[in-house]
Amino acid sequence: MSDRIKGVLSPVVTPFREDSTVDLPRFTEQCKWLQANQIGLAFLGTNSEANSISPDERIAMIDAVIDAGLDPKGMMPGTGSCNLPTTVRLTRHAVEHGCAGVLMLPPFYYKGVSDEGLYRYFSEVIQRVGNDGLRVYLYHIPPVAQVGISLPLIERLLKSYPSVVAGVKDSSGDWNNTQAMLTHFAPDGFDVFAGSETFLLQTLRGGGAGCISATANVNAPAIHALYNSWQGPDADSQQRDLDKIRQIFQSYPMIPALKAAIAHWSDNPSWTRVRPPLVQLEPQQHRNLIEQLQAAGFSISGLAT
Repeated sequence: MSDRIKGVLSPVVTPFREDSTVDLPRFTEQCKWLQANQIGLAFLGTNSEANSISPDERIAMIDAVIDAGLDPKGMMPGTGSCNLPTTVRLTRHAVEHGCAGVLMLPPFYYKGVSDEGLYRYFSEVIQRVGNDGLRVYLYHIPPVAQVGISLPLIERLLKSYPSVVAGVKDSSGDWNNTQAMLTHFAPDGFDVFAGSETFLLQTLRGGGAGCISATANVNAPAIHALYNSWQGPDADSQQRDLDKIRQIFQSYPMIPALKAAIAHWSDNPSWTRVRPPLVQLEPQQHRNLIEQLQAAGFSISGLAT
């Protein structure tokens, strides 16, 4: 469907104040910078530290960006949690505020659950929300959640809710899995997003919708440029350049590294704050990260100070 969200989205990192509360004005400024660089907002995802943020805080974050005038049609907030009432509440709030879709984790606390149990969970959320405007993007991230979204489960959900179950974010890190999703479902209009720009070019060539990537928080213009010109003669070269920057970031704990880079280029040390159990980079790690990025010719421009 042409009205669905496409392209490059970012699980927007969450700034915290000294007392560990969410810094909503700074969060809004980061979202504005991303939308100005043609990046969609998949905030309240893994790299947003969403599972360290309360439901009330999540709702306040949705409200803040919409109240600031950002376009909800470019938003896919994360609403999945381990309990149905919270997932339903967050999902309903996002849909009622016009968000293009929601990114929904499976209930991940109990391990080894069956596809039947996961089907009942997603089905119950969809039915309880009961809104024709709902578009669910399934979030497959087995390295973290340890509860995955199988192809048979996707097929069953699509048969039951073809106008609601719109796509998937595949953060498995396994290209063969992403390719299988593309082969089985993309031809029928199911939107497959790679979970990293590392697979962006392959995903687009396979008929996918784009990527939802942590490093879009910091490398937004370059990642969007590949999305915009993936059929051009230099697409493979662009992909290699993106991979170099990605490799630097993922050689450190990703969330603290993203925040360290934003702190450096915005000249605002408060950006380094994370919520426990995460910890910020050690000073030497921070210096090494910035030195490696600068040596690779990387910088970030236009961030709010």
